[in-house]
Amino acid sequence: QVQLVESGGGSVQAGGSLRLSCAASGWPECRHEMSWYQQAPGKEREFVSSINSDRTTKYADSVKGRFTISRDNAKNTVYLQMDSLKPEDTAMYYCKTVVDCGVYSYRTGRSYWGQGTQVTVSS
Repeated sequence: QVQLVESGGGSVQAGGSLRLSCAASGWPECRHEMSWYQQAPGKEREFVSSINSDRTTKYADSVKGRFTISRDNAKNTVYLQMDSLKPEDTAMYYCKTVVDCGVYSYRTGRSYWGQGTQVTVSS
């Protein structure tokens, strides 16, 4: 079982910055692809950014150039640095991991979500 705990959300004015953290526990022998999603009220959960074990990153077009994802494998933690925040970034942000414990492991491919952290950007 893998558990994810997010932190770092809050309220900022447009143009400000926040740094989200997501600490993972469980199955340290496995590789974890980590990602962030956002969900605004009344909307579906949407992909924001991801980083895999070799630090290959992906970003949604809406955050490219403003958000930066990184990871500290020693701490099993992934970060999302959010700069130049806009009111439309307001949402609950969720951390997700997909585990890879090898091709023969029943655990490979399982995904887990954190509880979410709220980000509010005022104009």
